[in-house]
Amino acid sequence: MNKEEMYRSIPKVDMLLQSQKVRTACALYGRTGVLQAVREETDSLRVFIRETEEEEAVRSAIASLPERIADRAEAMFAPHLRRVINGTGTILHTNLGRAPLGRQTAEKAARTLGGYCNLEYDLESGGRGRRSSCIEELLQHLTGAEAAVVVNNNAAAVLLILDTLARGGETVISRGELVEIGGSFRMPDVCEKSGTHLAEVGTTNKTHLRDYEAAVNENTKAILKVHTSNYAVVGFTESVSVEQLRPLADRTGLPLIADLGSGALIDLSQYGLRGEPTVQALIRQGADLVCFSADKLLGGPQAGLIIGRRQYVDRIRENPLMRALRIGKFTAAALEDVLREYQSAERALRTVPVLKMITAGAEAEAQRAGRLAQLLKKTCPAAEIEVRPCESQIGGGSFPLERLKSRAVVLHPHNLKAEELEQKMRRLRVPVIARLREDAVWLDVRTIEDDDFELLAQMLGEVLA
Repeated sequence: MNKEEMYRSIPKVDMLLQSQKVRTACALYGRTGVLQAVREETDSLRVFIRETEEEEAVRSAIASLPERIADRAEAMFAPHLRRVINGTGTILHTNLGRAPLGRQTAEKAARTLGGYCNLEYDLESGGRGRRSSCIEELLQHLTGAEAAVVVNNNAAAVLLILDTLARGGETVISRGELVEIGGSFRMPDVCEKSGTHLAEVGTTNKTHLRDYEAAVNENTKAILKVHTSNYAVVGFTESVSVEQLRPLADRTGLPLIADLGSGALIDLSQYGLRGEPTVQALIRQGADLVCFSADKLLGGPQAGLIIGRRQYVDRIRENPLMRALRIGKFTAAALEDVLREYQSAERALRTVPVLKMITAGAEAEAQRAGRLAQLLKKTCPAAEIEVRPCESQIGGGSFPLERLKSRAVVLHPHNLKAEELEQKMRRLRVPVIARLREDAVWLDVRTIEDDDFELLAQMLGEVLA
């Protein structure tokens, strides 16, 4: 193969820009972006010519250059963040965005934010308003707290609380509550960043009220209680509740802060899930401040919610860090809509996807799995389809010991390995995330929306064909 001749055969940039596919790409994505795609593809082609001896492959690559340029331009402008179908059975899947928003909530937010909105504008007075005032009022109504404030996540909430109330002093905390959260972030590190020193009391498995009492001194600024929602210590254990700590806070005048983490507004013990206190319960037990996530058991967008006594919330709101940690209009719109659903617990259980998934019974999931299996049998003749019992988990650092009885649709492909099918599913136009078990692909229906059944059957039929 004459490589010099092959290099000369690469069309000039002006010629490439005149091809129909590249002209269409220019109309869609703009000349500047397409020129970048041209440079990258021609550079890649030169490398290919240098490294290969197959003349036919090179000629084919040169002939398909306009098509590859158009594809590269499309990929450059395609969003990295995409909707996926979650077939893992993990409801609050951190890698998949934790709590899924209901489609009605997402559509309402999109309609509101399609243009301008009254984010910080008071429509009654015609003057400036507070961006999360409506959310704060809803939180007060739902939890019984005197006041509320919203920031961008729960780690930010802890940071802001301690920076406001405990900077330069000590915060008393049990050693058994020094948790590590997702992504190797450790709560002690977040707390120390706020400028407070953690006074650790008790042991990993046992902490008594007397341990807290002995640690309080003239440098103590706060008492912090962290709910260990992402792990459990069982056996020879003892901890001190918010209710038991309240008299100590009263005697010393120290703020009693509770980091709840997952943040349930509905008591899920009625569905067999134990160990997760509600936000309202901690307020009734006497916590001065409670902070928690919005994108876990609440089922909303990522945010950190702080509720409690007005005297402390007002100080937090005046902290200069508040501006750095505040939420944007997308979060505000979605969070307000989700909180409004909680004005009726019965309605929230039907409309908030996380609650709906958590509370669905095994029998209901079996019926749904049967429907999906029937669809897949029609579109996927190249696979054996069966329904098998499985267990879902809540995830997101919530209910670490609990498992929910569920059903999975299991695919045994005839013409390729299960691992190959799972890889192809991740590359679909709407990627499907599944589990591999027993040399088969498992789709736990608990985390798959009914509206996605038809699409899922169609896409898997195409893959297996």
